[in-house]
Amino acid sequence: MLIDFMLASRYSKSSSSSVYIKEEILFMGYCSWLLLPCFIWSSLILGSHQLQPSQTQVLLQLRKHLEYPNQLEIWKDHSVDFCFISSTAQVNVTCQDNFVTELRIRGDKPAKIDNFVGFVIPNQTLSENFSMDSFVVTLARLTSLRVLSLVSLGIWGPLPDKIHRLSSLEYLDLSSNYLSGSVPPKISTMVKLQTLILDDNFFNDTVPNWFASLSNLTILRMRNNQLKGPFPTSLQRVTTLTDVVLSSNEISGNLPSLDSLSNLHLLDLSGNNLDSNLPSMPKGLVSISLSNNSFSGEIPHPYGQLSQLQHLDMSFNKLSGRPPATIFSLPNISFLNLTSNMLSGSLPDHLSCGRKLQFVDISNNSFTGGLPQCLRLESDDRVVKFGGNCLSIDLHHQRTESSCMAMPVKEKQSGVKNIGRLVGVTIGILMVLVLLAFGFLVLCRRYCPRGTSEQHLLHKAVQENSATGLSSEILTNARFISQAAKLGSQGLPMCRSFTLREIKAATRNFDQSTILGEGSYGKLYKGRLEDGTQVAIRCLSSSNKYTIRNLKLRLDLLAKLRHPHLVCLLGHCIDSGGQDDYKVNRIFLVFEYISNGNFRTRLYEDNSGKLLNWSERLTVLIGVAKAVHFLHTGVIPGFFNNQLKTNNILLNEYGIAKLSDYGSSIISEELANSGEGGEGFKSRQMTRLEDDVYSFGFILLESLVGPSVSGRRDKLLLDELASLNSPDGHRKLVNPIVLATCFQESLSTVISITNKCICSESWSRPSFEDILWNLQYAAQIQATADGTKT
Repeated sequence: MLIDFMLASRYSKSSSSSVYIKEEILFMGYCSWLLLPCFIWSSLILGSHQLQPSQTQVLLQLRKHLEYPNQLEIWKDHSVDFCFISSTAQVNVTCQDNFVTELRIRGDKPAKIDNFVGFVIPNQTLSENFSMDSFVVTLARLTSLRVLSLVSLGIWGPLPDKIHRLSSLEYLDLSSNYLSGSVPPKISTMVKLQTLILDDNFFNDTVPNWFASLSNLTILRMRNNQLKGPFPTSLQRVTTLTDVVLSSNEISGNLPSLDSLSNLHLLDLSGNNLDSNLPSMPKGLVSISLSNNSFSGEIPHPYGQLSQLQHLDMSFNKLSGRPPATIFSLPNISFLNLTSNMLSGSLPDHLSCGRKLQFVDISNNSFTGGLPQCLRLESDDRVVKFGGNCLSIDLHHQRTESSCMAMPVKEKQSGVKNIGRLVGVTIGILMVLVLLAFGFLVLCRRYCPRGTSEQHLLHKAVQENSATGLSSEILTNARFISQAAKLGSQGLPMCRSFTLREIKAATRNFDQSTILGEGSYGKLYKGRLEDGTQVAIRCLSSSNKYTIRNLKLRLDLLAKLRHPHLVCLLGHCIDSGGQDDYKVNRIFLVFEYISNGNFRTRLYEDNSGKLLNWSERLTVLIGVAKAVHFLHTGVIPGFFNNQLKTNNILLNEYGIAKLSDYGSSIISEELANSGEGGEGFKSRQMTRLEDDVYSFGFILLESLVGPSVSGRRDKLLLDELASLNSPDGHRKLVNPIVLATCFQESLSTVISITNKCICSESWSRPSFEDILWNLQYAAQIQATADGTKT
């Protein structure tokens, strides 16, 4: 239109010269052809950075996780072009090839407290609805992310191992938040990582010692945490390091030689509990901060050869002897702090000071003699502090020379002799105690044969029952129950012992009308306790090889398995049949009663509109996956072969899924023996396949296609499943309710993990951590899609 207007104007003004007009038209035509490629090229360049929808969705989900901070107000919806938002000091998003490669967010919630115990702090941390685990699951969908910086955002809780899924990361900064617990060991697999910054958090476990695998790491900063234990010796093998900052922690013990770190420029270990002699240092160091520790011995003379050194702070230690004169005259030294040690002797009169030296503090030591001339010349360019010594000058509160004299050698030798006597007496007492203990054991073996026999039978029974994999030490030691078990038990009633009379009263003497069903482990009764509580009671037959004592240890271990998605074990009853106090006839397990049916019936029966849609099915699957993951990791060794079936997944009145019939294999051997003498090789092959992951894969499949299809576990079904990823496969196999209520990417994620679970090669199946991660991602995608629809 612009070209046409210009032509019309020129034509009206100069109609007398047709040749001239023709030339003008020809010229403008050439211009239009030249401009056209420019427009096409510019549109391609602009379009090349348009984010993929899934990446945009992840960024919006992250904003939701971070509870809509002011810094992300511009992140409104899918219409925002994240790649072209102007970068600020608070937020920066960089894209390449339609993917986010850099994400930096700086909030306004820095850690302002001295101690954090893991609970929400109003106006400082994110709310109790925040889940660090879900947050990292969402982050991990940014598969091309190379730079991640999330500073002062109020993020709280343990940093999950899932952080290693960000395998492309080269820069990770999570400083000034409320992260606690241990630094995840899986970070050691992030081999591209060059910068790791975790400053100003509340990590309070042992200092990690797995850095050797991070061969590209250059900057390591974990300042101002509560990390304990020895200095990580694995750092000696990371020769790429330039900065190591571990100050203000509780690191203790020996500091090893750091000579191998030839690229190291900055070392800050101040404010710890290191108590060794000073080690040798690499010659390229520019700054050394070792203050506020307990280093002892003399300052090594090679420190006077660190020609690049500008900053040296060794204050508030227990260093002794005379410091090397050469550290004062280093060519680049500008800051030297030796205050509050036990340095002694006289400094040379001819001491030379480096021309760049601006600050020197040798106060509160035991120096004697005169003050060298170069330290007396205090000026605007150089500050010198030397008070609290025994120098022969009348300045800066010097002490008397006698107070700086060394302790006589004779007195030290006397102290050594006293220590020797104390050690000898201690060893003598220990030997007497050992002899007494040995005598006591001999008497016990002689006069207490029954107790010893019980321990032997316990050990023997556990050895013979290899299916459980439990040793007597594990059965008797509650330490093997994880912290997750303790958290899972909050708000749940304690497990107790029931009498056989109580069991009979609850089931009306095992009336036929109270039977709910019968499975591989025995009959299940519905009962009512004296206080009116409805319960489900499982009757198990026990192996004769278990004594009551052995069985109680197993039941106690089972009782410790508490989780919101496990049916709660309320108690147990051991029936000896009234014959032998050391023989077991029957075992009754008393569980909470779940009244709202099982998962299987909600997949294909339309009971007054109660058929579960796709989002509801995902919620159930995630709950069960969490429960099984807990059974695998919440106790050592884990509980496996947990009878995973859709009819063992119960739903309470709030729709919360609870897994039943878990862990019973440590009491009943019916399942372990059911395959013997049966179908030969085929039976043994299926036993190998029927692990929890494989079984859960068919629960996933049943959620997708329905019980009638998933019940076929033949090769034909597996061939059909291969077509599930295609639209035709969806229409042919997937349940219509699922198709009508799912978002395509959410469905595809679950189909993918299902195929991996039911793979015939057990070694290629995913872990439950992987399963849970994929299900949570599928649920997040579905929730976002459901939100946009409304």
